[in-house]
Amino acid sequence: MLLEFFIFGVVTFLMTGVQCEVAEVLVEVGSQAILPCKCSTSLADSSAVVWTQANKGTVWRKQKSGLQYWGAGWSTKETQRVRCLHSQFERGDYSLQINNVREEDAGIFSCRVENRKYVTENVVMLRIIKVSFSPSVPLLNNDVSISCDVTPWPYGATVQWKLNNSPFESRSRITSNRNSAESAVREKATERLTGKWTCVVGYKGKVGQALATLTVKGIMQPPKDNTKVYAAVGSAVTLPCVFSPGLIPSGTIWEKLKPESHVKSGPGHLVVPFVSENNLKPNLTQSNWSVTLKEVGFEDEGMYRCSGTAEGQLLTRNMQLVVAKINKSVPTKKKGSLTLTCELSDTSEVTDYEWVHVSGNLNGTESIGSVQKGKTVKISIVSENQGEWTCRFYGKEGILGNVTYYIQAMSGLSGQKSSGVSQNTGAVVALSFLLFVLLLVLVKMYKNHQRRKRILQYPALEAIVHTTSNEREERERTRGKK
Repeated sequence: MLLEFFIFGVVTFLMTGVQCEVAEVLVEVGSQAILPCKCSTSLADSSAVVWTQANKGTVWRKQKSGLQYWGAGWSTKETQRVRCLHSQFERGDYSLQINNVREEDAGIFSCRVENRKYVTENVVMLRIIKVSFSPSVPLLNNDVSISCDVTPWPYGATVQWKLNNSPFESRSRITSNRNSAESAVREKATERLTGKWTCVVGYKGKVGQALATLTVKGIMQPPKDNTKVYAAVGSAVTLPCVFSPGLIPSGTIWEKLKPESHVKSGPGHLVVPFVSENNLKPNLTQSNWSVTLKEVGFEDEGMYRCSGTAEGQLLTRNMQLVVAKINKSVPTKKKGSLTLTCELSDTSEVTDYEWVHVSGNLNGTESIGSVQKGKTVKISIVSENQGEWTCRFYGKEGILGNVTYYIQAMSGLSGQKSSGVSQNTGAVVALSFLLFVLLLVLVKMYKNHQRRKRILQYPALEAIVHTTSNEREERERTRGKK
C-alpha cells in the first residue's frame, strides 16, 4: 500500500512533460474495464506507448514503428484480452481496454507515452468488485452471507445494497476498513432474499457496482407461502409443490387445513400425479410433488399444505385454492331476462370483472360479442344471447382466472316459448289420435284373421257354410225376379 500512496502522491514527469489526470476505475469482475490515458496535449500517432502493471511488468506496448507487443497472460493465440484504439491516438487518447476482467487484474497500471518532444505518464488504480454468497445456494431458513468484495479495498469507500433494484437495509450488515475488507449481509435464507443482489461502491467521486443472483433451495413452486390458485367449479386444477432440482424430499404429505386455525382436516380427494393405475406409491426420487383435483367443487376452497423433509430440515408451503362459480337468477317481476353473478370464495385480490359472450353459428364458427364490466351481468332472453358467457376476473398484475356459463335454450324462459309449446302439444295430441285409430284397425284385422284360421280347421263345416251362403244368395235373386 505504501507503493500506491507513493505513486498517487508523486507523479513527476521528466523533460518537458505534460501531466495527465490520475484515475480510479471500479468495475465488476468478468466485465470490461477502460483504463483512461488522456493527455491535454495531442501527440502524434508515431508515439511509443507502454502500459505496465505494478510488479507484473508490461501489459501492452506499441513502438514508434507501429509494432505491438502483449505481456505474458494478456494474450493467447486466439484472442488478446487488452488493446488500445488506434483511431483515438491523434486525439491524445491512449486508453487501455481490458476484456473479461479477473480479480488478479486489480492493482496499479501505468501508461507512458513518448515522442520526440514529450514523455507523458498516467497512473490508474483498477479495483475489481465481486458479489458472492456463502453457501452459494443456501437451504431455506439456513444462514447465508452475502458479501461485497473490492480488490484492493478502498479506505473510506461507501457500500450500498440493492435487492431486485430496490434499496435493502439490514441491521446485520458489517462494514470493515481493514485490508481485503468486505461489506456483508448475514440473514436467514428465505424467499424474500431471492433475486438479483447489487453492491454499489462509491469512492472519490467514482461509482462502481457488481451483481449476482441468489437462489434458495427449497420449494420452488409455489414461490412463496399463501399463494392463491384459482379454479372454476367442475374443472381440474393442479396445486403445485415442486422442490429445487437435486433436492430429494422424504415423507412428503399433503394436508387440507381448517379455516383460520391452520389445523389439518384431512387430505380430501387429492390425487398425487405419480400414482399409477396400479395404485403404486409415488417415486421419491422426483422433485415434483404437485397434486391434482380432478373436478373442483365449491366446497374444495381453502388452505392446503405440502410438506417434506430435505437435508434434515422440514420444508413446507401453504397455498390457498380459490374457487369460482356463476350464480343464475331469474327476476320474477321482469320476465324475459336473466341475471348472472360471478362468485369467488375469496375476492381479496380481485380488482375487476368483465363478461365476454361467445356465440356459435351453423357453420361452426364462433363470434365474440362486446365486453361488459362488473361482477353481475343482466341478459335479455333472445336467441342472440345463446352460447357461452365467460366471467374473467383480474388482479393488480393481470388476469387471475375465469369461469364459464353455457346457455342452450334461452327461448324456454320467454313468452314466445309458451306459444311454441302449445303448437307442439297440439301436434302431439293429433299424432296420438291417429296412432289410436291405427291400433283399432290392427286389432280388428287380427280378430278376423283368427276367426278364419278356426274355420279352415274343419273343411266339412266350410263346405256347409259355402253351400248355405250360395242357397241364400240364389233365393234372394229369385225373389227379386218375381
